[in-house]
Amino acid sequence: MRLVGLVLAVLGFGTMAVAADPITGKAARALLFSPEGAEVALLLPELLTEAEAEALRVVAAAQPYYGAVAIAADDGLMAEATVAAANYHDTDAATRAALAECDAKRTGAAPCVVVALIRPTGWEPRGVQLSAAATAGFAKDYKGRGGKALAISASTGRWGIATGDGAAAIAACAAMAAPPVADCAVVVAD
Repeated sequence: MRLVGLVLAVLGFGTMAVAADPITGKAARALLFSPEGAEVALLLPELLTEAEAEALRVVAAAQPYYGAVAIAADDGLMAEATVAAANYHDTDAATRAALAECDAKRTGAAPCVVVALIRPTGWEPRGVQLSAAATAGFAKDYKGRGGKALAISASTGRWGIATGDGAAAIAACAAMAAPPVADCAVVVAD
């Protein structure tokens, strides 16, 4: 998603974590946050004006959790290099993705930095974390007793649910979008 355009619109400048062993569906339901609503933690507010910080809070809170916003320190928030990586399973993966894309786009000498993290509303550390999309998919499709598994890709935010053994969920996760990914692992299984 093009964060710069959204920030510009808000400012009025123009248009627009993986568990080690799988847990049960019942345990996951108790640990997951609502798929709706996100909060923003500003990490380097000194790099932003008050108006930029407020715009960033508003725009980033509308993104699906878990996410990170990176800016090129030499270029600032309103630059082409500003990147929001959202809908990951934790902020670490989102941070890596945002920094990699920002560094590829920056024009200044200074490396990109993460200025904000996007987490579920009321975030606190818990035993399992899923992206907003995976959390919504779990709530919708992971029903009934036994015979299902949910796999996630820690590096990309992809996920898959399948009936049967964990291999089917891993295959669904890996094939969610092109190109396939190799780091899908089962995090919920019954």
